[in-house]
Amino acid sequence: MASYILRRLLLILPTLLGVMIINFTLVQFVPGGPIEQIIARMEGQGDVFGGFSGAGNDAAPSFDQPGTNDRYLGARGLPPEFIADLERQFGFDKPPLERFLNMMWGYLRFDFGESYFRSISVVDLVLEKMPVSITLGLWSTLIAYLVSIPLGIRKAVRDGTPFDTWTSGAIIVGYAIPGFLFAILLLVLFAGGSYFQWFPLRGLTSDNFDQLSWGGKALDYLWHIALPVLASTISAFATLTLLTKNSFLDEIRKQYVMTARAKGLTESRVLYGHVFRNAMLIVVAGFPAVFVSVFFGGSLIIETIFSLDGLGRLGFEAAVARDYPVIFGTLYVFGLMGLVVGILSDLMYVWIDPRIDFDRRES
Repeated sequence: MASYILRRLLLILPTLLGVMIINFTLVQFVPGGPIEQIIARMEGQGDVFGGFSGAGNDAAPSFDQPGTNDRYLGARGLPPEFIADLERQFGFDKPPLERFLNMMWGYLRFDFGESYFRSISVVDLVLEKMPVSITLGLWSTLIAYLVSIPLGIRKAVRDGTPFDTWTSGAIIVGYAIPGFLFAILLLVLFAGGSYFQWFPLRGLTSDNFDQLSWGGKALDYLWHIALPVLASTISAFATLTLLTKNSFLDEIRKQYVMTARAKGLTESRVLYGHVFRNAMLIVVAGFPAVFVSVFFGGSLIIETIFSLDGLGRLGFEAAVARDYPVIFGTLYVFGLMGLVVGILSDLMYVWIDPRIDFDRRES
């Protein structure tokens, strides 16, 4: 197992390098870089994408002459020295290969640079937005697993009963409702939209949070996160519950379960002493994907609806503004965390079932 983990750790660097090369290469062909953004704002167009909305050829950027100032939107009306100074500030006066190598050397030392438009380091910016994503990601994942796994086991034990039927209908309906629509419904019903004012409309804490006692702070925090966490968790129940149920049903029908029952073992001992360890392997296998998707993705709409300033909105705004240090810095960090979570998932495999030997399987 140790040699397998070592090989996986050694693969992290080339995997990250491949991800960064692909994304950096794609960015070179995408119009509307940070310099175009600045010039578009100076021209009073808001952002560079106004030039692509049918405003006419005079407003559209020209990319026919790379390496010249004419490729920038509005460059004809600005001094070439100003454009050249912008290129030096953003590092675009260097060839792409040199910029990529400098970027990766900094990333290896966890130096992610500074945001182009926020005058703050990428690390500080991510740490500033992290509490929202930690709240949504960890609570949503924890609640989904704490509810779905026991429910799935219960449905497997009572397969075909009315309990199994109506719970299946309920979770499928919840899965069919889009997260953003459910979030709006929660706001309308419980956050002062049209009916009740039971929960706050925005933010993670109240204005007087610092003045509250420890117990008051905990309650205030839970009061604020109740609706956004529920909205981000609702669609995760169906997949995880049905996966747990089907996995348990498949194991319950195997010969070793019949043998264990024939030996006189109690039903709980059979389920949790034998079936659980084997059935949970497929559930554990999906943990990295669930964690990464809930923690780092899919939160943009929920954050926007509940006025939460987290990593989802940060990534969207950075992509729109072409804030490359934020885009590539967060991509590197999140990719690294995703690969590490994958290794932890393999360790959980071995913890649940010590019979698994990854070294033997690879050989």
